[in-house]
Amino acid sequence: MSQPVPETDIRDFLRTRRARITPEQAGLAPHPGARRVPGLRREEVAQLAGVSVDYYVRLERGRTTSASAAVLNAVAHALQLNDIERNHLFALADPTGQQTDTPTAQRARPGLLRVLENITDVPALLLGHRLTSWPSTT
Repeated sequence: MSQPVPETDIRDFLRTRRARITPEQAGLAPHPGARRVPGLRREEVAQLAGVSVDYYVRLERGRTTSASAAVLNAVAHALQLNDIERNHLFALADPTGQQTDTPTAQRARPGLLRVLENITDVPALLLGHRLTSWPSTT
């Protein structure tokens, strides 16, 4: 049985990830004047993730146990996390490991790929279950 993750772990993780991204890197207009914190403010991360400031603050403080995979993905995207950091965020936000809505690599069946390769006289496109084209361009 896993032990609960201390609130400081998720707070420190999100704070350090906020600190390494400037508003310009995140695509935000710079605010005039001096900044009190390095990197992004909580309000800016919430804006980029599409969540309320109050919700993001609760998430950063470890006071929410019901963060959905969509919210965690949005926060990971806003903070420009790589796959390892994203998985770590999920683990910190839900230490019991109950959330299983993580994207997995899709594979097309070999027969379907052969059919697609043999269609030469008309345009053909193979889409995955998330409507991404095959092969994925990301």
